[in-house]
Amino acid sequence: MSLWFRRLIACIAFQPVVAHAATAPAGPGLADFGQTLFALLVVLGLIVLGAWFLRRFSLLPNAGGGRLRVVSGVLVGGKERVVIVEVEGSWLVLGVTSQSINLLHTLPRPDDAPPAPIPAVPAFAEKLAQIIKKQRERPGA
Repeated sequence: MSLWFRRLIACIAFQPVVAHAATAPAGPGLADFGQTLFALLVVLGLIVLGAWFLRRFSLLPNAGGGRLRVVSGVLVGGKERVVIVEVEGSWLVLGVTSQSINLLHTLPRPDDAPPAPIPAVPAFAEKLAQIIKKQRERPGA
């Protein structure tokens, strides 16, 4: 008789099933632990790599809290850039290398300069407030 059939009969008769030692499934071993640990390290590594990528290439929307934004930038060498940064109505022309950042010039913000872009993705707090407001307005809630 197969094991599942014996279990079915035991359930009907309310008797415990005694499985053979050879057919009993083994518990998790060292190999399973190693695979789990490796998968965890890979996921954590991807999170760290993604955060570094976002920070390195300035992909975070409104990262300066709205008071600081990069207006323009150009590569002038392998690792050297000239960047224009807007800070509270004035523009700073910065020389950026892998070793330092130097202030090259300060300019007033031109009148014909485009306004600071509004981030396409609203902040988490704004999204949460919208969801709560919709749920409160829903009848029967």
